[in-house]
Amino acid sequence: MSLRPFRDIHRRKTKEINVGNIKIGGNNPISVQSMTNTLTKDAKTTIKQIIEIANEGADLVRVSCPDEDSTKSLKEIVKHSTVPIVADIHFHYKRALESADNGAKCLRINPGNIGDKKKIKEVISAAKNNNCAIRIGVNAGSLEKDILEKYKEPCPEALVESALRNIKIIEDEDFFNFKVSVKSSDVFLTIKAYRQLSKVIDYPLHLGITEAGSYLPGSIKSSIGLGNLLLDGIGDTIRVSLSDDPVKEVKIGNEILKSLNLRERGLKIISCPSCARQAFNVIDTVKILEQKLSHIKSPITLSIIGCVVNGPGEAAFTDIGITGGGKGSNMLYLKGIQTEKLSNKDIIAKVVKLVEEKAAEIQNKI
Repeated sequence: MSLRPFRDIHRRKTKEINVGNIKIGGNNPISVQSMTNTLTKDAKTTIKQIIEIANEGADLVRVSCPDEDSTKSLKEIVKHSTVPIVADIHFHYKRALESADNGAKCLRINPGNIGDKKKIKEVISAAKNNNCAIRIGVNAGSLEKDILEKYKEPCPEALVESALRNIKIIEDEDFFNFKVSVKSSDVFLTIKAYRQLSKVIDYPLHLGITEAGSYLPGSIKSSIGLGNLLLDGIGDTIRVSLSDDPVKEVKIGNEILKSLNLRERGLKIISCPSCARQAFNVIDTVKILEQKLSHIKSPITLSIIGCVVNGPGEAAFTDIGITGGGKGSNMLYLKGIQTEKLSNKDIIAKVVKLVEEKAAEIQNKI
């Protein structure tokens, strides 16, 4: 049972593109991606991190390809990845050609630093020949020189003009399997740019607040920026950019989508902040449950509430609920119905057992 959405989000209708076996845009679920921070030429370490990112729920993983050793390494990397690999290309267009030839399913290019139209056309040709998608990645920090001179500083109009210019270049080459991003490290600039762009194109949009910062401020900035756009129905794939472990980016990205009822994957825990009324240690209980149930991929809702003020009400809308009671007599709810009392020491083992059984039941129905 899922929490009832009090506001339906009507997603903007976009074209559907393919990135390997992942469809982006159209009526497809919003995908989550992250990027490795290993040296791509170190295939073994990069593969290990890709597996960790994918296990956390990423649909796509991007790797940086700054040199020929990195693009050569892609041949080995794609063999061991369960998700499509996106090659991140800056400055050297030949790296894009090599990446497409070596198995990347999408080329992320920043037209502002990739070079002249001839080089971009060669990149498009390589993408065509290898059934590879493209992301036009416009960034406030690397706009084309003439656009920056025209607007004097990065602004929404500058980002949108850059995007439209490069969309035309790609369309003129009869290529349409691409998505677009107009990122900035400034939340307001990013939101305005995406809103303007969404009014004039129907290609899928990749959302992100670039260079958002470390874990806490970066997560907050990304939640505000992406959340505003997603509430507007804008966005087909997202990346949370953090100066931290990329696995955490995926965790935050999924939580953003889950909080907006845009994605159902894994355990969704509703828990109180705890207070003097709590009948058991809510904070420690939630931390332990998150750790023990991190492997759960099925959409299951769980409420952990320390007392009866809100506990029964929250339990009414979750698959499994615990409400704190007096003298260690806590109540267990299954789909809103009281089933049995639990002592404090039995809560974690019982909840883990019930969640795992529920996950197995869901998987058996698929």
